[in-house]
Amino acid sequence: METEKKVNKSLDVTEDESEAVSRLVVPFIPPGGVSFYDAFVVRGIRVNRVEPGLVVCTLKDRSGNLANGAIANLVDIVGAAVAYVPGQSLNVSVDISISYMSTAKLQDELEITSRMLGRVGGCSGTIVILRNKTTGEIIAEGRHSLFRSHVGPIPKL
Repeated sequence: METEKKVNKSLDVTEDESEAVSRLVVPFIPPGGVSFYDAFVVRGIRVNRVEPGLVVCTLKDRSGNLANGAIANLVDIVGAAVAYVPGQSLNVSVDISISYMSTAKLQDELEITSRMLGRVGGCSGTIVILRNKTTGEIIAEGRHSLFRSHVGPIPKL
C-alpha cells in the first residue's frame, strides 16, 4: 500500500507543470493538411504498390542505423494507411507491438509491406513487415490495432 501511494504521488502533476502545459500552443492542421512532423516521419519513403488491404513501400536510410522509434513510427503510419477507408473518419492507434529482429545499416534499402489482418466494426488489425530489400532479412515486424469511432461516413458540417 505504501509503494502504491509513492507511485501515485510521483504521477501527480504540480501546479507549475499544469500551468506550463496550459500555455502550450498547438497549431491547428486542417483535414488533409500536413504537419512538419508528418513530413519528417515519411521523408524517404517511396510507395511502390497499393491494393485494397496492402501497401508496399521502400525506404532508403541515409543517416546510419534506423532507430527503433523510427521503425515504430513507420509501423504506425503504414499500418494506418492500409486500414484507411476513404470517406470515413481516421483511425486512432490503440496498440502497437513490434518485434525487432535486426538493424538497418547505412545505405540499406528497406521494403515495407503492410496488410490488413481483419476489421470488425470500428476495430482494425494490420501487420507491417520491414525487410532488407537486398538480403531479404526481416528487420522488424509490427502488429497494429486501430479504432475508428464513427463507422459511417463523415458527417457534413
